[in-house]
Amino acid sequence: MQQTITQPHIPAISEWSPVLLGVVVLYLPTYYDLAGSLWTSGEQGHEPIILILLLWFFWKKRLDIHRLECAPASLEGYAALCAGLVLYVLGRSQDILLFEIGSQIPVVAGLLLLLRGREAVKMMWFPLLFMIFMAPLPGPVVSALTLPMKTAVSWSVDQTLYWAGYPVSRSGVILQVGQYRLLIADACAGLHTLFTLEAMGLFYLHIVRHESILRNVALAIAIIPISFVANFVRVLALTLITYHYGDEAGQGFLHGFAGMVLFVSALLLIIGVDSILHLALRRKTPATGRLTSHA
Repeated sequence: MQQTITQPHIPAISEWSPVLLGVVVLYLPTYYDLAGSLWTSGEQGHEPIILILLLWFFWKKRLDIHRLECAPASLEGYAALCAGLVLYVLGRSQDILLFEIGSQIPVVAGLLLLLRGREAVKMMWFPLLFMIFMAPLPGPVVSALTLPMKTAVSWSVDQTLYWAGYPVSRSGVILQVGQYRLLIADACAGLHTLFTLEAMGLFYLHIVRHESILRNVALAIAIIPISFVANFVRVLALTLITYHYGDEAGQGFLHGFAGMVLFVSALLLIIGVDSILHLALRRKTPATGRLTSHA
C-alpha cells in the first residue's frame, strides 16, 4: 500500500521540479519587489491573498495534471511561452508591472501546453483566469473610475449621518463630522476594492459550483452593488469611530479592523444574495416542472 501511494510522486517530482524551479527563479525578484513596495499599500494589499489562493489551486490539482496523458501542443505551447517571456522582459526592463505580472498567464499556460497539452489548460482554466486579479490596474483607469465611486460613498455616508442627527457636511470626497475632517481615500472606496471583492466572488462561485448559469451570472453582477454597500459600511464605521473616539482611533488599529469588516460584510452579503437566488430559483423550478408534466 505504501508503494502504491509514493510511486506516482517520484516521476512527478523528476518531471515538474525543473519547471517549478524555473518559474520560481523567474518571478522571485518580481514578488520580492512587490512585497517591499506595492503590497504594503492599502490599495494593492489583496494581491498576496490572490497569490495564496492560486498556489492552493495548483497544489490541489497537481496530481490530476500529472496523471493526464502526455499530449503536448508544441506550437501553441511555444507561442504562449515566448509571448509570456517577451511580456516579462518588457515589463521588467521598462518597469511596467501590468506586463511583468500579467506575463504569468501565458507562461504558465505555455508550460501546461508543452508538458500535458490542451486538457491541462482546460483543467486549469479558472486559476489562469484568476491570475488576472494579480495584475495591478492601469493608473488612468483607476483614476477615472475611483472618483465617482468615492463621491457616491461619501454622499451616502453624509446623508445617513445627517438623517441620524450627526453634525455632518460634505465637500466632494471630504466629510466634516463635528471637529474632524475625513478624506475618503482610494483604498477605502475605490476601484481596487471592487476588483478584490470581484475576485472573492468568483472564488466563491468556483468553490460552490452552482449548476445554474443564471445564478452564477446574477451573483457575479451583484458583486458590484455589494462592493458599494461594503465600502459604505466601512466608511460609515470609520466616520463614527473618529467622531466618538477621536482621530487616533480612526486612523489606528480600528482603521485596519474596518478593512476586515469590509471583507467580512461583503462575504456575508455575497452568501446572503446567493441564498436569495437559490430560494428564488428553487421556487421557480417546481412550477416549471408541473407545467411540463401537464403538457
